Amino acid sequence: MSDATIETVTADRWLLLIHQLPAKPAYLRVKIWRRLQALGAVAVKNAVYALPANEQTQEDFEWVLKEITEGGGEAMICEAQLVDGVSDQEVRALFTAARDEDYEAIAQEAKTLAEALDQDLNARGQVEARTQLTRLKTKMAQVVAIDFFGANGRETVDGLLIGLETKLTEGTMAETSQGGAADHTAGLAHLKDRTWVTRQGVHVDRIACAWLIRRFIDPGARFRFVSAKDYTPSPGELRFDMFEAEFTHQGDRCSFEVLLGHAGLTNPALQAIAEIVHDIDLKDSKFGRDEVDGIKALIAGVVMAHRKDEERLTRGGAIFNDLYEYFSKKRS
Repeated sequence: MSDATIETVTADRWLLLIHQLPAKPAYLRVKIWRRLQALGAVAVKNAVYALPANEQTQEDFEWVLKEITEGGGEAMICEAQLVDGVSDQEVRALFTAARDEDYEAIAQEAKTLAEALDQDLNARGQVEARTQLTRLKTKMAQVVAIDFFGANGRETVDGLLIGLETKLTEGTMAETSQGGAADHTAGLAHLKDRTWVTRQGVHVDRIACAWLIRRFIDPGARFRFVSAKDYTPSPGELRFDMFEAEFTHQGDRCSFEVLLGHAGLTNPALQAIAEIVHDIDLKDSKFGRDEVDGIKALIAGVVMAHRKDEERLTRGGAIFNDLYEYFSKKRS
């Protein structure tokens, strides 16, 4: 998956916040510095902070400007194609260096947690570790939201968090197996009568998950499409293929594979579809399915022709229905 989405920015347009703060109150300087850090702004000169130019960063800087002026300071926002004395490449390097520092801090915490899990994977340790992992994921989402140019450190942290999630999942599965296997029908009960939430702009993995849910788990399932950033689920909602979702990428498995395994659906036709979705979504040719290019083109056509996510689910679902019937007949 991916997972959190970074807004596309124009590399040669910058917003500059130029400000001057009063000597007192002293806390204002710290307050403004923390606000700018949270926005991902970098200092290109003394009292000059930069962000890539877009509507969101314009709004963010305007709020900071308001805080500065209300605190007795002076500030102005301007848009520039060039930052005097600094090249675009150097400005981008400032952003990526700052985000790499953020990612490294999270990576160190993740490594410490992994070491603790190796020593203590009992039930109590799992609960505490799950709480810490949720906190790390939240911090990760905050950094990703301001990682405008894709710092290299993100890949390392993604791998560490996935490793932690897998380790905790395996620990939970081990406990479950010791307690005996649950009835399959009862196991699906908690997935029914829910609202399923995912990111806006659905593509192959989310379309396939929605089809699986409606055809094999809950025909009356409702779907909701939200911004991936800072979404808090309401009671009765289940998230899929988005950050901190109940069903999302785990290790090298796409969301469809994870959901299929959780639901205990072992139909060979569904397994074949899972392989196709995996190869399209993760682009790693793990299964080398011959059908990948054709299904990829069909889904791309649906996405281009329909802007509304519910329409994409309907049209894309028809493709997966046909694919399921094809594989079912092929094996008969």
